[in-house]
Amino acid sequence: MVDRARSGEPEVIRFGTSGWRGVLGEEITFPRLRIAVRACARWFARQGQGDRILVGFDGRFASERMARTACTVLSQEGLAPQLAGSRVPTPVVAEEILRRRAAGALVLTASHNPPEYHGMKVLGAWGGSLTLRDTRCVEELAAAAVRRRGFDAAAGGAELWRGRGVDLVTPYRARLEGLLDLDALRRSKLLVVYDAMHGAGAGVLDEVLIQAGVAVELHRGQRDPTFGGVPPDPVAERLAQLARAVRGARGLRLGLATDGDADRLGVMDEGGRLLSSTQVLALLIDQLARRGRVRKGVAISIATGSLVEKVALDHGLPIQRTPVGFKYLSTLLVEGSADVAGEESGGFALGRFARDKDGILAGALLAEGVASGRKPLGARVAELEGRFGRSACGSRSLDARPALCEGLERLRSAPPGRVGDAKVREVDVTDGVHLRLDDGFVMLRASGTEPVIRVYGEARGPRLLTRLLDRGERLLAR
Repeated sequence: MVDRARSGEPEVIRFGTSGWRGVLGEEITFPRLRIAVRACARWFARQGQGDRILVGFDGRFASERMARTACTVLSQEGLAPQLAGSRVPTPVVAEEILRRRAAGALVLTASHNPPEYHGMKVLGAWGGSLTLRDTRCVEELAAAAVRRRGFDAAAGGAELWRGRGVDLVTPYRARLEGLLDLDALRRSKLLVVYDAMHGAGAGVLDEVLIQAGVAVELHRGQRDPTFGGVPPDPVAERLAQLARAVRGARGLRLGLATDGDADRLGVMDEGGRLLSSTQVLALLIDQLARRGRVRKGVAISIATGSLVEKVALDHGLPIQRTPVGFKYLSTLLVEGSADVAGEESGGFALGRFARDKDGILAGALLAEGVASGRKPLGARVAELEGRFGRSACGSRSLDARPALCEGLERLRSAPPGRVGDAKVREVDVTDGVHLRLDDGFVMLRASGTEPVIRVYGEARGPRLLTRLLDRGERLLAR
């Protein structure tokens, strides 16, 4: 590990879209972790929600030791940490905050980032990520600690926290099972091919479905800190094995994949086709609305496709759009202005269950929908697109080279009037550059979790989408 204080490296701790992340041994070191946790502890104390803090961790290198280090610091600050007994999905911790009436939680994870990354997610008493104002407060507390020097000295030599872990998974599974139509699942003879991508979702989503009588074929369920040498991100190029398994199976079936900490979901139809997050959200909202589980409204990110909005409005549900980042969606769930939320990268939450994104919940609900209707996902998607029009959504990531970063800033200050042959109908620069077109949109934005620039788009078909993303990339390079 590199002690940045001694090496002269920058010491500022910055939170991105979803917590604090970086390369283990560079951005993420134990001295810096202690500073970050102590800042979080002091923020928790200011909130007046009690002293119980849940601490979870994933299966990455050093995760449990980092979690026990966090518990040491929390204890020193007068808080009462409760450590998970084993690796645990982030959504399990988020839901347990509400059930246990805890003051918040820390989860040591880098989610879908590459194996060499690590990090920490901070969750508030409401069961969701901190708001931008809250994270700025934590950053200021951490910066003050660095300026004072010695703020962290006591923690450096402290004995590692040795308290016993608690079972967070069993009560979560029980609550999730209580939300599902178990009779429909048992009768369906459904097969779910589940790729856990060596992440923390293994042993949770598959066990919920198995207990409900569903046949489950588990892939990459064992812990592997290297994740097989690839980022645990459920995108098409990393799910070839899942696609083959789904195509080769018979009967009613679907494919599911969760990322490293199981807060995001990838979904494959019976033909092994990976559905877009927009299609998945549209399916879920249609299913929940038909059963009366959604009444207040739907919250989605600005980078989510229009099919979700069309389905919601068809059910008489108001819709709100937010900047990218589930913390904005969580705020609307907490306020009660929406009872379901989703985003472009596979995040979904149901307010009555939890306020942060939950890939396990989304996967179980999709299995329930296929089982109760006895209709494959591909047919359900075709029905929705037959009613509301085709929606091909996707994104690509570009290394955040200086020239592209300059291009993004140039587009913010002088957005184009056309993208190829399409006229730009509306411009939104509150979060990157979002250009609304007649038949979709293109959006360019610097990631808050990785050193990349993302190009998002929606078009009427896959070929048109590829062309649109190409044009978006060219806009950056000009």
